[in-house]
Amino acid sequence: MTVNPSRVPMCRILLAEDDDSMRGFLERALGKAGYEVTSFANGEEAYERLREEPFTLLLTDIVMPRMDGIELARRAAEIDPDLKIMFITGFAAVILNSENATPKEARVLSKPFHLKDLVREVERLLAA
Repeated sequence: MTVNPSRVPMCRILLAEDDDSMRGFLERALGKAGYEVTSFANGEEAYERLREEPFTLLLTDIVMPRMDGIELARRAAEIDPDLKIMFITGFAAVILNSENATPKEARVLSKPFHLKDLVREVERLLAA
């Protein structure tokens, strides 16, 4: 039995990354992999969009201005407990081992990473 691609719901990714070039790379790589990506340069703007419409995955940097990724993930999980969450950061080991409460199913991808690795990890998380 084959699935009609037009009937498969597209996975919607909310991306929060303050580095413009990194955000652009991530958007292009995920878009080429077939995901619909909506991106923001800070957690506060991403959170406002999440309050307006549903997403499948929150992909967020941890260190950002206005609202960091951990706070964004915590608030996002309150809005949608089924939202998948992945952090992308160069500071994961230090920040995620702190007293901050992060969503229990969140995954971390440490920078630097290859874009193919990102797409593979997103696919794994969405399939879980």
